[in-house]
Amino acid sequence: MTFCKEVRKECDSLWQASFDHPFVKGIADGTLPIDRFRFYVMQDAYYLSHFAKVQALGASKAKDLETTQRFAFHSAHTCSAELALHESFMEILEVTKEEWAAFEPSPTAYAYVSHMYRSSEGDLADVLASILPCYWLYFEIGERLKHAKPDHPIYNRWIETYGSDEFASLVNEQISRMDKLAEGLPEIRRQELKNHFRKSSYYEWNFWEQAWKKESWALESIKEVGV
Repeated sequence: MTFCKEVRKECDSLWQASFDHPFVKGIADGTLPIDRFRFYVMQDAYYLSHFAKVQALGASKAKDLETTQRFAFHSAHTCSAELALHESFMEILEVTKEEWAAFEPSPTAYAYVSHMYRSSEGDLADVLASILPCYWLYFEIGERLKHAKPDHPIYNRWIETYGSDEFASLVNEQISRMDKLAEGLPEIRRQELKNHFRKSSYYEWNFWEQAWKKESWALESIKEVGV
């Protein structure tokens, strides 16, 4: 069994939780409240701005020029395609410049980005293991929702983006690269990479959750603890 097949199987319950999340199901049937999607778009734009930087870190850690070029291409694609998609959503959702200037990432978005940077202190395999769930999970969601009919222009476009052949090609490229990087590694090293992948898979689920709850840094209540 390849590394990716193995780690995907081990994280299946986490991924299934994403497939079953009401945020994802709400996109599929068009019932997701637009204020929650608006919250998600702003958090995801923040996340993707750092995702592109982590991809660029991967380019700097590559040991051959072809891999450097491919990671640089992926980083540029995130900037041009993904962020352009979110910018168009923000325009439709009427997110103002003032609102974006005052934006603060949610605890989950901040933690996920921090996890990617911490993982990227290692080599290229560490970088890719931490970012691959974002690619791969969105691809699987896009495949599952490909025939959904939310009858909502924004949700239709979101599904089309992640269910596209172009996106599938990028995902399959990175899965193949991850398998090659993990091939022949000692089990303790493979486990380190699996831990990056598993934590990112958890944060992917929690990203839907933070948008569903419109998570903030404010405490809803403070319980006094007796001395």
